[in-house]
Amino acid sequence: MMLPTHVLVGLALALPVAVAAPEHANVALTAGLLGGLIPDLDMYIGHRKTLHYPVYYSALTAVAAPVAVVVPTAATIAAAMVLLGAATHSVMDVFGGGLELRPWEATSSRAVYNHHHDRWLAPRRWIRYDGAPEDLVLSIAVAGPLLFALEGGLRAVVGAAVVVAVVYTAVRRLLPAIAEVLIAGYLLQTIPDHLLARLPARYIPDHID
Repeated sequence: MMLPTHVLVGLALALPVAVAAPEHANVALTAGLLGGLIPDLDMYIGHRKTLHYPVYYSALTAVAAPVAVVVPTAATIAAAMVLLGAATHSVMDVFGGGLELRPWEATSSRAVYNHHHDRWLAPRRWIRYDGAPEDLVLSIAVAGPLLFALEGGLRAVVGAAVVVAVVYTAVRRLLPAIAEVLIAGYLLQTIPDHLLARLPARYIPDHID
């Protein structure tokens, strides 16, 4: 699923905490947002493997959440919400598309890496690919309550996420062709091999997953 969806879901997960503990509202919401964002920082360094941990984030959340309930400080709430956001992100990606350049073709068997069992989890494709129309519908559905409940900077973040989601959905199917032109027409001829090796495999011509 696309990054705006994950960020919005992270915020939505923190919203009940913000209501229940208003003195920690900003901490909870910011931590939820960061938790939804952090796994996708591995976009170009082993995407959905380096920072995606569906099992371990979930296990840590199961420990951190009760601690935050019993000892509700800024630190414990922040830790619980970051872990919950990251766990939810990692699990949600299993229900999306695979890692191929054109995920709507459904040719990849890889969704998210399960470090606990040392294997890739297959994509369920409930949401066919990141930026699919149903992905946008999910983003908008989650954003609605957030726009109503939040104020100031966080409301602006929600609005910006929706705008990015709409634009990304509109251009999503054009991006692979743009990437191929850029890589085949420029990068393959100009950058050193050691940097080329850092490109995700899906961008390399004739790569088969």
